[in-house]
Amino acid sequence: MAKNDGRRRQLADAGLAVLAQEGSRGLTHRAVDAAAGVPTGTTSNYFRSRQALIEGLVERIGERLAPTDDDLRRREGEQPGPALFADYVRDIVRRLTTDRDVTLALFELRLEAARRPEVAAVLGAWQRAGLDADVAFNTGAGLPGGRREIALFHYAIDGLLLDRLTTPIDPDSSTDDAIDALVAGLLGAADASGSEG
Repeated sequence: MAKNDGRRRQLADAGLAVLAQEGSRGLTHRAVDAAAGVPTGTTSNYFRSRQALIEGLVERIGERLAPTDDDLRRREGEQPGPALFADYVRDIVRRLTTDRDVTLALFELRLEAARRPEVAAVLGAWQRAGLDADVAFNTGAGLPGGRREIALFHYAIDGLLLDRLTTPIDPDSSTDDAIDALVAGLLGAADASGSEG
C-alpha cells in the first residue's frame, strides 16, 4: 500500500466530495481519481477495496471535524455550566455546517450502513468511540450532563444538521436559538431528574 500521507488525505477529501455530491452509488475508485485530478489507479493504490476506501473516508471525517487546539484553548478558563456546554455544541454545529461536504458524506455513509453490514461495522465503531470521547471530554471539563445527555445531543444535532443541510422546516429560524433551546431542555431535564449519566 502507498504511504504518502498527504496524498492519502487528498484522495480521502476527494472521496468525501464525491460521496457528498454523487451519493453512495457514485463512490468509485475512478470517480475519486477524477475528483482528485490524479492518474487512474491512484486511489486503488492507497485504498485497495471499496471497504478500505470507506474506512479511509470515515477516518478522514474524524480528522476534518475535530476541534482545533485553538478552539479548545479559547474555552479552557471559562466557567463550566450550561452556557459553556451550549458554546461547545454551537462550535460542533458550526464545524458540521461549515464543512458541508463532510457532513453530507457522513449522512450518505449512515444511509449506506443501513443496507451494508460491513459499512455499519466501521461507522458504528467510529460513532461509539466518538460518543465515548465526548463523554470523557464532558466529564473532564466539568460540564453538565452525562452519557445519556450526550447521546441525546448526538440525536438532536443529527436531526438539526439534516434539517439545515437539506430542506429546513423553518428556514428563518436561528440555529443558535435551536441549540440554546436544546441545551436548556435537555440539561434542565437532567437536573430535574437528578441524572448523572
